[in-house]
Amino acid sequence: MSTPPPTRSQPDSSRPGPSTPAPPVPSRQAVDAYLARIGAGRPERADAAALRELQLRHLLSVPFENLSVHLGEPVVLADGPLIEKVVGGRRGGFCYELNGAFAALLRGLGFGVTLLQARVFGDGGRLGIPYDHLALRVETQDGTGPWLADVGFGDHSHHPLLFGERGDQADPAGTFRVVEAGDGDLDVLRDGKPQFRLDTRPRELADFEAGAWWHRTSPASHFTKSLVCSLLTADGRITLTGRKLVTTVDGERQERPLETDDEVLAAYRKHFGLDLDRVPEVRQASA
Repeated sequence: MSTPPPTRSQPDSSRPGPSTPAPPVPSRQAVDAYLARIGAGRPERADAAALRELQLRHLLSVPFENLSVHLGEPVVLADGPLIEKVVGGRRGGFCYELNGAFAALLRGLGFGVTLLQARVFGDGGRLGIPYDHLALRVETQDGTGPWLADVGFGDHSHHPLLFGERGDQADPAGTFRVVEAGDGDLDVLRDGKPQFRLDTRPRELADFEAGAWWHRTSPASHFTKSLVCSLLTADGRITLTGRKLVTTVDGERQERPLETDDEVLAAYRKHFGLDLDRVPEVRQASA
C-alpha cells in the first residue's frame, strides 16, 4: 500500500498547544525487564517491523483492565510507577496506563513518541470527554510512518496504523481508516464505525490526570460501572467481566459463569497472569 506524505496528521504548529519537554528515557535494565514481560527481544533498530512486533506482543501479554478502580488502588501517571505496575506488578491497566507505559518502552528503544489525546465515540455517535483516551504517534528510524500505536483501547487494531494513509488499512481485527475530521483532528474508524477522534497536538502524561480521575470516579464513566479484564489471544480473545468468563476462539463465543471466589481468582491467574489477594467487586462511584 502506498503511503502519501502526511499532511494534517502531523502536529499542526499553527494550533496553540502546551509545551512538551522531553520525557526521561528509561534505563536499559528497565527496558530489558519490560521486553521480557511481553516476550520480546530487543530490536536491532527502531523500525516499523519492530513497532509492529512490539505492539502485538504487548496486546498478547498485558491485559486491558480496570481493576485498580474497584480495588481502591492509586493510578499514578508517571513513567516509573506505570512501568512498575506493568512489569514489576505484572498487571495491566486502562489506556492512560498501558499507552503511557508503552510510550516509555518505545522511547527507551529509540522510537520518537508523541502522546495524543482523543475523545471516544459513544452511544449515538456522541463524543466523550476531552482526554477520554491516550494514543501514541510514533516515528520510526526507517522513514516510514508516522504511525498510530495503541495498546490501550481494548479490542482494537492488532498492528499500528499509518497516520498519513487515508484509505483502508487491513488488520486482523478488521478494516481501519484514518480520516480528516476538521480543525486538524482525525477520526479513527473500524469497519466503517468511528472509534475515537484524535487531537494531533502533542501532550504529556500530566495532561491526562483529569481524564483519568473522571474515569476512576464518575458514575457516568463505564469504568466505574463494571469490571473488565481482557486479553488478546493467538486465536481470539478472553475476557473476565465480574464473574463471567467470555472466551472467543476463531469467532466462536462462549460464556461461563464463575460461581466461587476461588474460581474467579484462579481465572485471573490462569488467563491473565494476575495474582490477586481478593476478588474485585464493583465499588460505588464517588462523584
